[in-house]
Amino acid sequence: MTDIHFPPRELAVMSVLWKQGSATVAEVREHLDEELAYTSVLSALQTLEDKGYVHHEPEGRAYRYFPSVAADKAGKSAIGRIKDAIFQGSTERMFAQLVSDRKLGRAELERMRALLAERLGDEP
Repeated sequence: MTDIHFPPRELAVMSVLWKQGSATVAEVREHLDEELAYTSVLSALQTLEDKGYVHHEPEGRAYRYFPSVAADKAGKSAIGRIKDAIFQGSTERMFAQLVSDRKLGRAELERMRALLAERLGDEP
């Protein structure tokens, strides 16, 4: 599972599972932004299970689904694809784009600075 890719609907379902820790089909439906039929959510969960990204356990007459892949692992794969496709493989260009976002507040920028200092072995 080195390259993890989710189409939009599967990503929305995985996002619910990552946030909630686990969920039934009905619970996933409740947390989605898009109104989907029960069978559509069930189909997405079954596809994700076939791919090895979720697993389920019986819970009464329903199943409870759990993520089998961590959000940070999926994120690392997605960021790698974005870096390669949009920033021609340049982490520096991608980082420059991130920090140029005017919506970032001083506190968030300071936390990013501290992370960089830690990575470089410096004191923040």
